[in-house]
Amino acid sequence: MKEKDKTVRLRSDEWFFHDTVETRFQHRSNMRSNGHFPESFLGKPVIGIFNSWNDLNVCNAPLKELVEHVKRGVLLGGGYPVEMHTITTAADMMKPSDLPYRNLMSMDVEEIIRSYPIDGAVMLSECDKTTPAQLMATASCNIPTLQLAAGHRASGVFRGKQVNYGTDLWKYMDDYKAGLLNDSDLSELETCISCTKGGCPVMGTASTMKSMSEILGIMLPGTSSIPASHTARRDAAEKTGKRIVEMVYEQLIPSKLMTKASFDNSLKLLAALGGSTNAVLHLTAIAGRLGIKIDLKMYSELSEGIPLLVNVQPSGKHSMDDFYEAGGLPLVIRELLPRLDGKCLTALGKSLFDTYSHLKSAPSDVVGTLKKPFQEESGIRILKGNLAPNGAVLKRAASSRELSNHRGKAFVFDDYEQMIIQLDDDELPVDKNSVLILRNCGPIGAGMPEWGAIPIPRKLLRQGIRDMVRISDARMSGTSYGTIILHVSPEAQIGGALALVKTGDWIVLDVEQGILHLDISEEEMQQRLSQYKFPPREHKRGYWRLWQEHVLQAHEGCDFDFLCPKNPEEAKMISPVIGRG
Repeated sequence: MKEKDKTVRLRSDEWFFHDTVETRFQHRSNMRSNGHFPESFLGKPVIGIFNSWNDLNVCNAPLKELVEHVKRGVLLGGGYPVEMHTITTAADMMKPSDLPYRNLMSMDVEEIIRSYPIDGAVMLSECDKTTPAQLMATASCNIPTLQLAAGHRASGVFRGKQVNYGTDLWKYMDDYKAGLLNDSDLSELETCISCTKGGCPVMGTASTMKSMSEILGIMLPGTSSIPASHTARRDAAEKTGKRIVEMVYEQLIPSKLMTKASFDNSLKLLAALGGSTNAVLHLTAIAGRLGIKIDLKMYSELSEGIPLLVNVQPSGKHSMDDFYEAGGLPLVIRELLPRLDGKCLTALGKSLFDTYSHLKSAPSDVVGTLKKPFQEESGIRILKGNLAPNGAVLKRAASSRELSNHRGKAFVFDDYEQMIIQLDDDELPVDKNSVLILRNCGPIGAGMPEWGAIPIPRKLLRQGIRDMVRISDARMSGTSYGTIILHVSPEAQIGGALALVKTGDWIVLDVEQGILHLDISEEEMQQRLSQYKFPPREHKRGYWRLWQEHVLQAHEGCDFDFLCPKNPEEAKMISPVIGRG
C-alpha cells in the first residue's frame, strides 16, 4: 500500500478545524453527543457510507449486513465511517414507475454529501435505479467514491428445473395466459422462483449497471458479479472500505475515472454483455452530470463489431451464478480488451489493461471469446425515422432475427389500462404480423414505467406465437426479451409521432438499416399533428410536478434539465469540492 499523503486537505476539516470557534465547537459537541468522540475521527478521512436498503426492497436487503463489513474496512484503512441512509428504488414494487425516483435519489445523495463533513463515500447499491442514481450523484459531487453492490439472489428450482426471477417470470406468465399453467401451478412457482435476497440473477438492469460501474472505475475490479450469499461479497465489502480511505489520500476522484474514453468502453461492454436497454438512459444521464455528451447514435456505432460474449438470460440461457463461477465480468473485460481503451483507470488506480489482462480461463459455455462468441451481432440498435425522429432503442441480442425486417399493420393502445383490458379479448383484430403500439407512457406521460414489453395477446399465445414487433415510448425490464422497440422520442404526450399513429397504419422496421417508419405521407403527418389535442398534465404539486416540468426526453437520459452542466468545465465549477456548496 502506498504511503498516505498527509498533506491532502480533508473536506471534513471545514467543519471541525477551519470554521469559526462557535461553529466548530457546535460541530464537535454534536459529534460527541452522538457517540463520535473527536479523538477518534479528527484528522482522519470521514467516509460517508450511503445505505439504500429498506424492508420493501428485497434486492438491497443484504446491505443491512454488508454495511458493517464496509465500516470495519474503513476503520482498518485508517478512516472514520459514518452511515447515511437514503431513499431506495425497488423496481418491482414502486408504482407506476421507479425511474423518476432515480433522479430524486441522486439529489438526495448529492445534497447529503454537499452539506455534511464527508471526505469520501461508499455507495451501497443493487436494484435497478439505485446504482445509476448513486453514479449520477457521484459524478456531480466528484469526491473519492466507491460503490458496493448487494449481489444477486440465487436461482430457484421449479419441478426439477432451474428458474431465475426476472426472465423466467415473463416466460411462465406467457405459459399461464396460453393455458399451459393453472392457478395452482402459479402459486407453486411463487414460492420457489425467488427464495433469497439480492438482485435479479440474470443480466437485467441491476447486473448490467453493476458491470458498468466496475468498468467506469467506481466499483472494485471483480466485485460486480459476486452473488449476495457468497462469502466473497463480505470480503469485497471490507476491501471497499479499506480502498476508499486510500483513494481520499490519492485524491482519485470520479472525474479522473469516468472519462469520455471510459464511457466509450462502457458502451462496448454493454454490447458484449447483451445488457439492459435501461443502461442507455442511465449511462447518458451519468455522463451528462460530468458534461460529457453521449449521442444516442454512439450506442449503435460503438457496438458495431462487438459480439455477444455472455450466454446469460435474457439474451442467453444461463444465470448470474453460472456467470460468476465461470469467471464473471473480469473475464469479459479481459476478452474485450483489444476493442477497449486499456489506459482508462480502474478503482485501484491502475489501468484497465494492467488490471485485467493477466487473467486466465478455460473454455466455457457461459463466457465466450471474440473468436468464438455466442452471437456475432449484439448491442443496442438505435432506430430513427419519422416515427422516432430523436431515436428509439432495440436490444438486438434479445430480439428475433426473423422480425428484423418487418412491415405490419399497427394496432394502437392509447394507455396501459386500455391495453390490459383488450389483450385477453379473443376477438382482438391482430395476427402475428401486427405491430402492437403502446403510447402515452413516456417520461412526461407516465414517468416512463417498464410497460414496453407489451404482452403477446392471449389468442396468439394459444397459437404458439411468442414474439412480435412491439413499439412504445416506455421502458422495459432488463430481464425482458423480444423484438421490442422502446424509448421512442419524442414521446406521444408532447405530440411526438407516436401520438399520430392510427390502428391499421403500416409500420416499417429495418433493424440493420436503423429505420423505424410510419408509412404515411408528410402531408398526412402534418394534418394529424394539427388536429392533435395535447392531454392535460395530471400532477399539480409535489415531486411529480417537478418531474413533469423539468425532465429531459429519453434520448437525453431523462435527467433534470437543471442538473446537467453544459460541458466538463462547467461540471467542475458546480462540484461541492469544499464544505459550502
